[in-house]
Amino acid sequence: MQTETLKEATEKTTHRRKALPCEGDNDHAIVVENLTKDFGNFRAVDHISFKVRRGQIFGFLGPNGSGKTTTIRMLLGLLRPTDGTAHVLGCDVKRYAEQIRPRLGYMSQRFSLYDDLTVIENLRFYGRTYGLKGERLRERIEFAIQMADLKGRERERTRNLAGGWRQRLALGAAILHEPDLVFLDEPTAGVDPVSRRAFWDLLYEISEQGMTIFVTTHYMDEAEHCEELAFIHYGHIIARGSPQHIKETMMSGQVLEISPDDPTRAMTILRAAQQDGRLPVEEVALYGAQVHVIAADVEQYGDLIARMLREGGVDPGPIEVIAPSLEDVFISCVRREEEANGEQIPDT
Repeated sequence: MQTETLKEATEKTTHRRKALPCEGDNDHAIVVENLTKDFGNFRAVDHISFKVRRGQIFGFLGPNGSGKTTTIRMLLGLLRPTDGTAHVLGCDVKRYAEQIRPRLGYMSQRFSLYDDLTVIENLRFYGRTYGLKGERLRERIEFAIQMADLKGRERERTRNLAGGWRQRLALGAAILHEPDLVFLDEPTAGVDPVSRRAFWDLLYEISEQGMTIFVTTHYMDEAEHCEELAFIHYGHIIARGSPQHIKETMMSGQVLEISPDDPTRAMTILRAAQQDGRLPVEEVALYGAQVHVIAADVEQYGDLIARMLREGGVDPGPIEVIAPSLEDVFISCVRREEEANGEQIPDT
């Protein structure tokens, strides 16, 4: 922020509200037990359970179509669960959705902004929608403009803003009413890496002020910034815990990292060897300019891999055992889940 810290601006506008008309777990902002959602014969979310502590950044990690948005819509009270329970801010969503909703914020990956409106017109619209008016509305709009670093651009149409500014403006609109809990659904999709990093710095500042943040993402590097995670795959929770805990307890095998001069050719050679049994490992995957090979006691395959690559005309480069990344662990969890369910695992 340009003229004052986020903490100072937040303290200036903090508004006290009446307690919600329900009792529940005061330590957790969200408690989900066996939550399920069917759409006809299709089960989008399948008996998932997890908890989100108040004031933390919780990451919901999974590919598109895995059930992340459906879960959020149930937690917001916009979709009625087929089965299971969800308590948000201590209240049963099925019973108290209307009372809870004013205490929640929501930011979709499309940023939910009106392109034809200016920055300040968007903020006024959302502020009035949340029931803000008078001096409180003016204070909160000023807070959002400073937070989004849009001082001097108040009259600019939203369509003309760069992606990073639109993103911060959308976040400002989502928290104008000072919600206790904000849901951010793929908030950095399509945003450049520098803006993504700045956005996460902003989330840390907001979280430090006591707001609970529930963020969905398919970016593994972003998931590392969350205090707690849940991996979701086709409606199932396949791992839960802190990033470090998940990496320490959920990884199947070790990771051998290879830095060949031709990663694509190296992948082709090693995949072929894996498929015909000459290289008996669990996984071969491309990670940028590196290739990761996963297996129990994977170091024993180092010399074999180097020989295979050289015979195929590829310089293997450095080969070393490394700590698994979250992406390694996620792939391992997905493989284990699909094998347990007897599903065919696609070649990726």
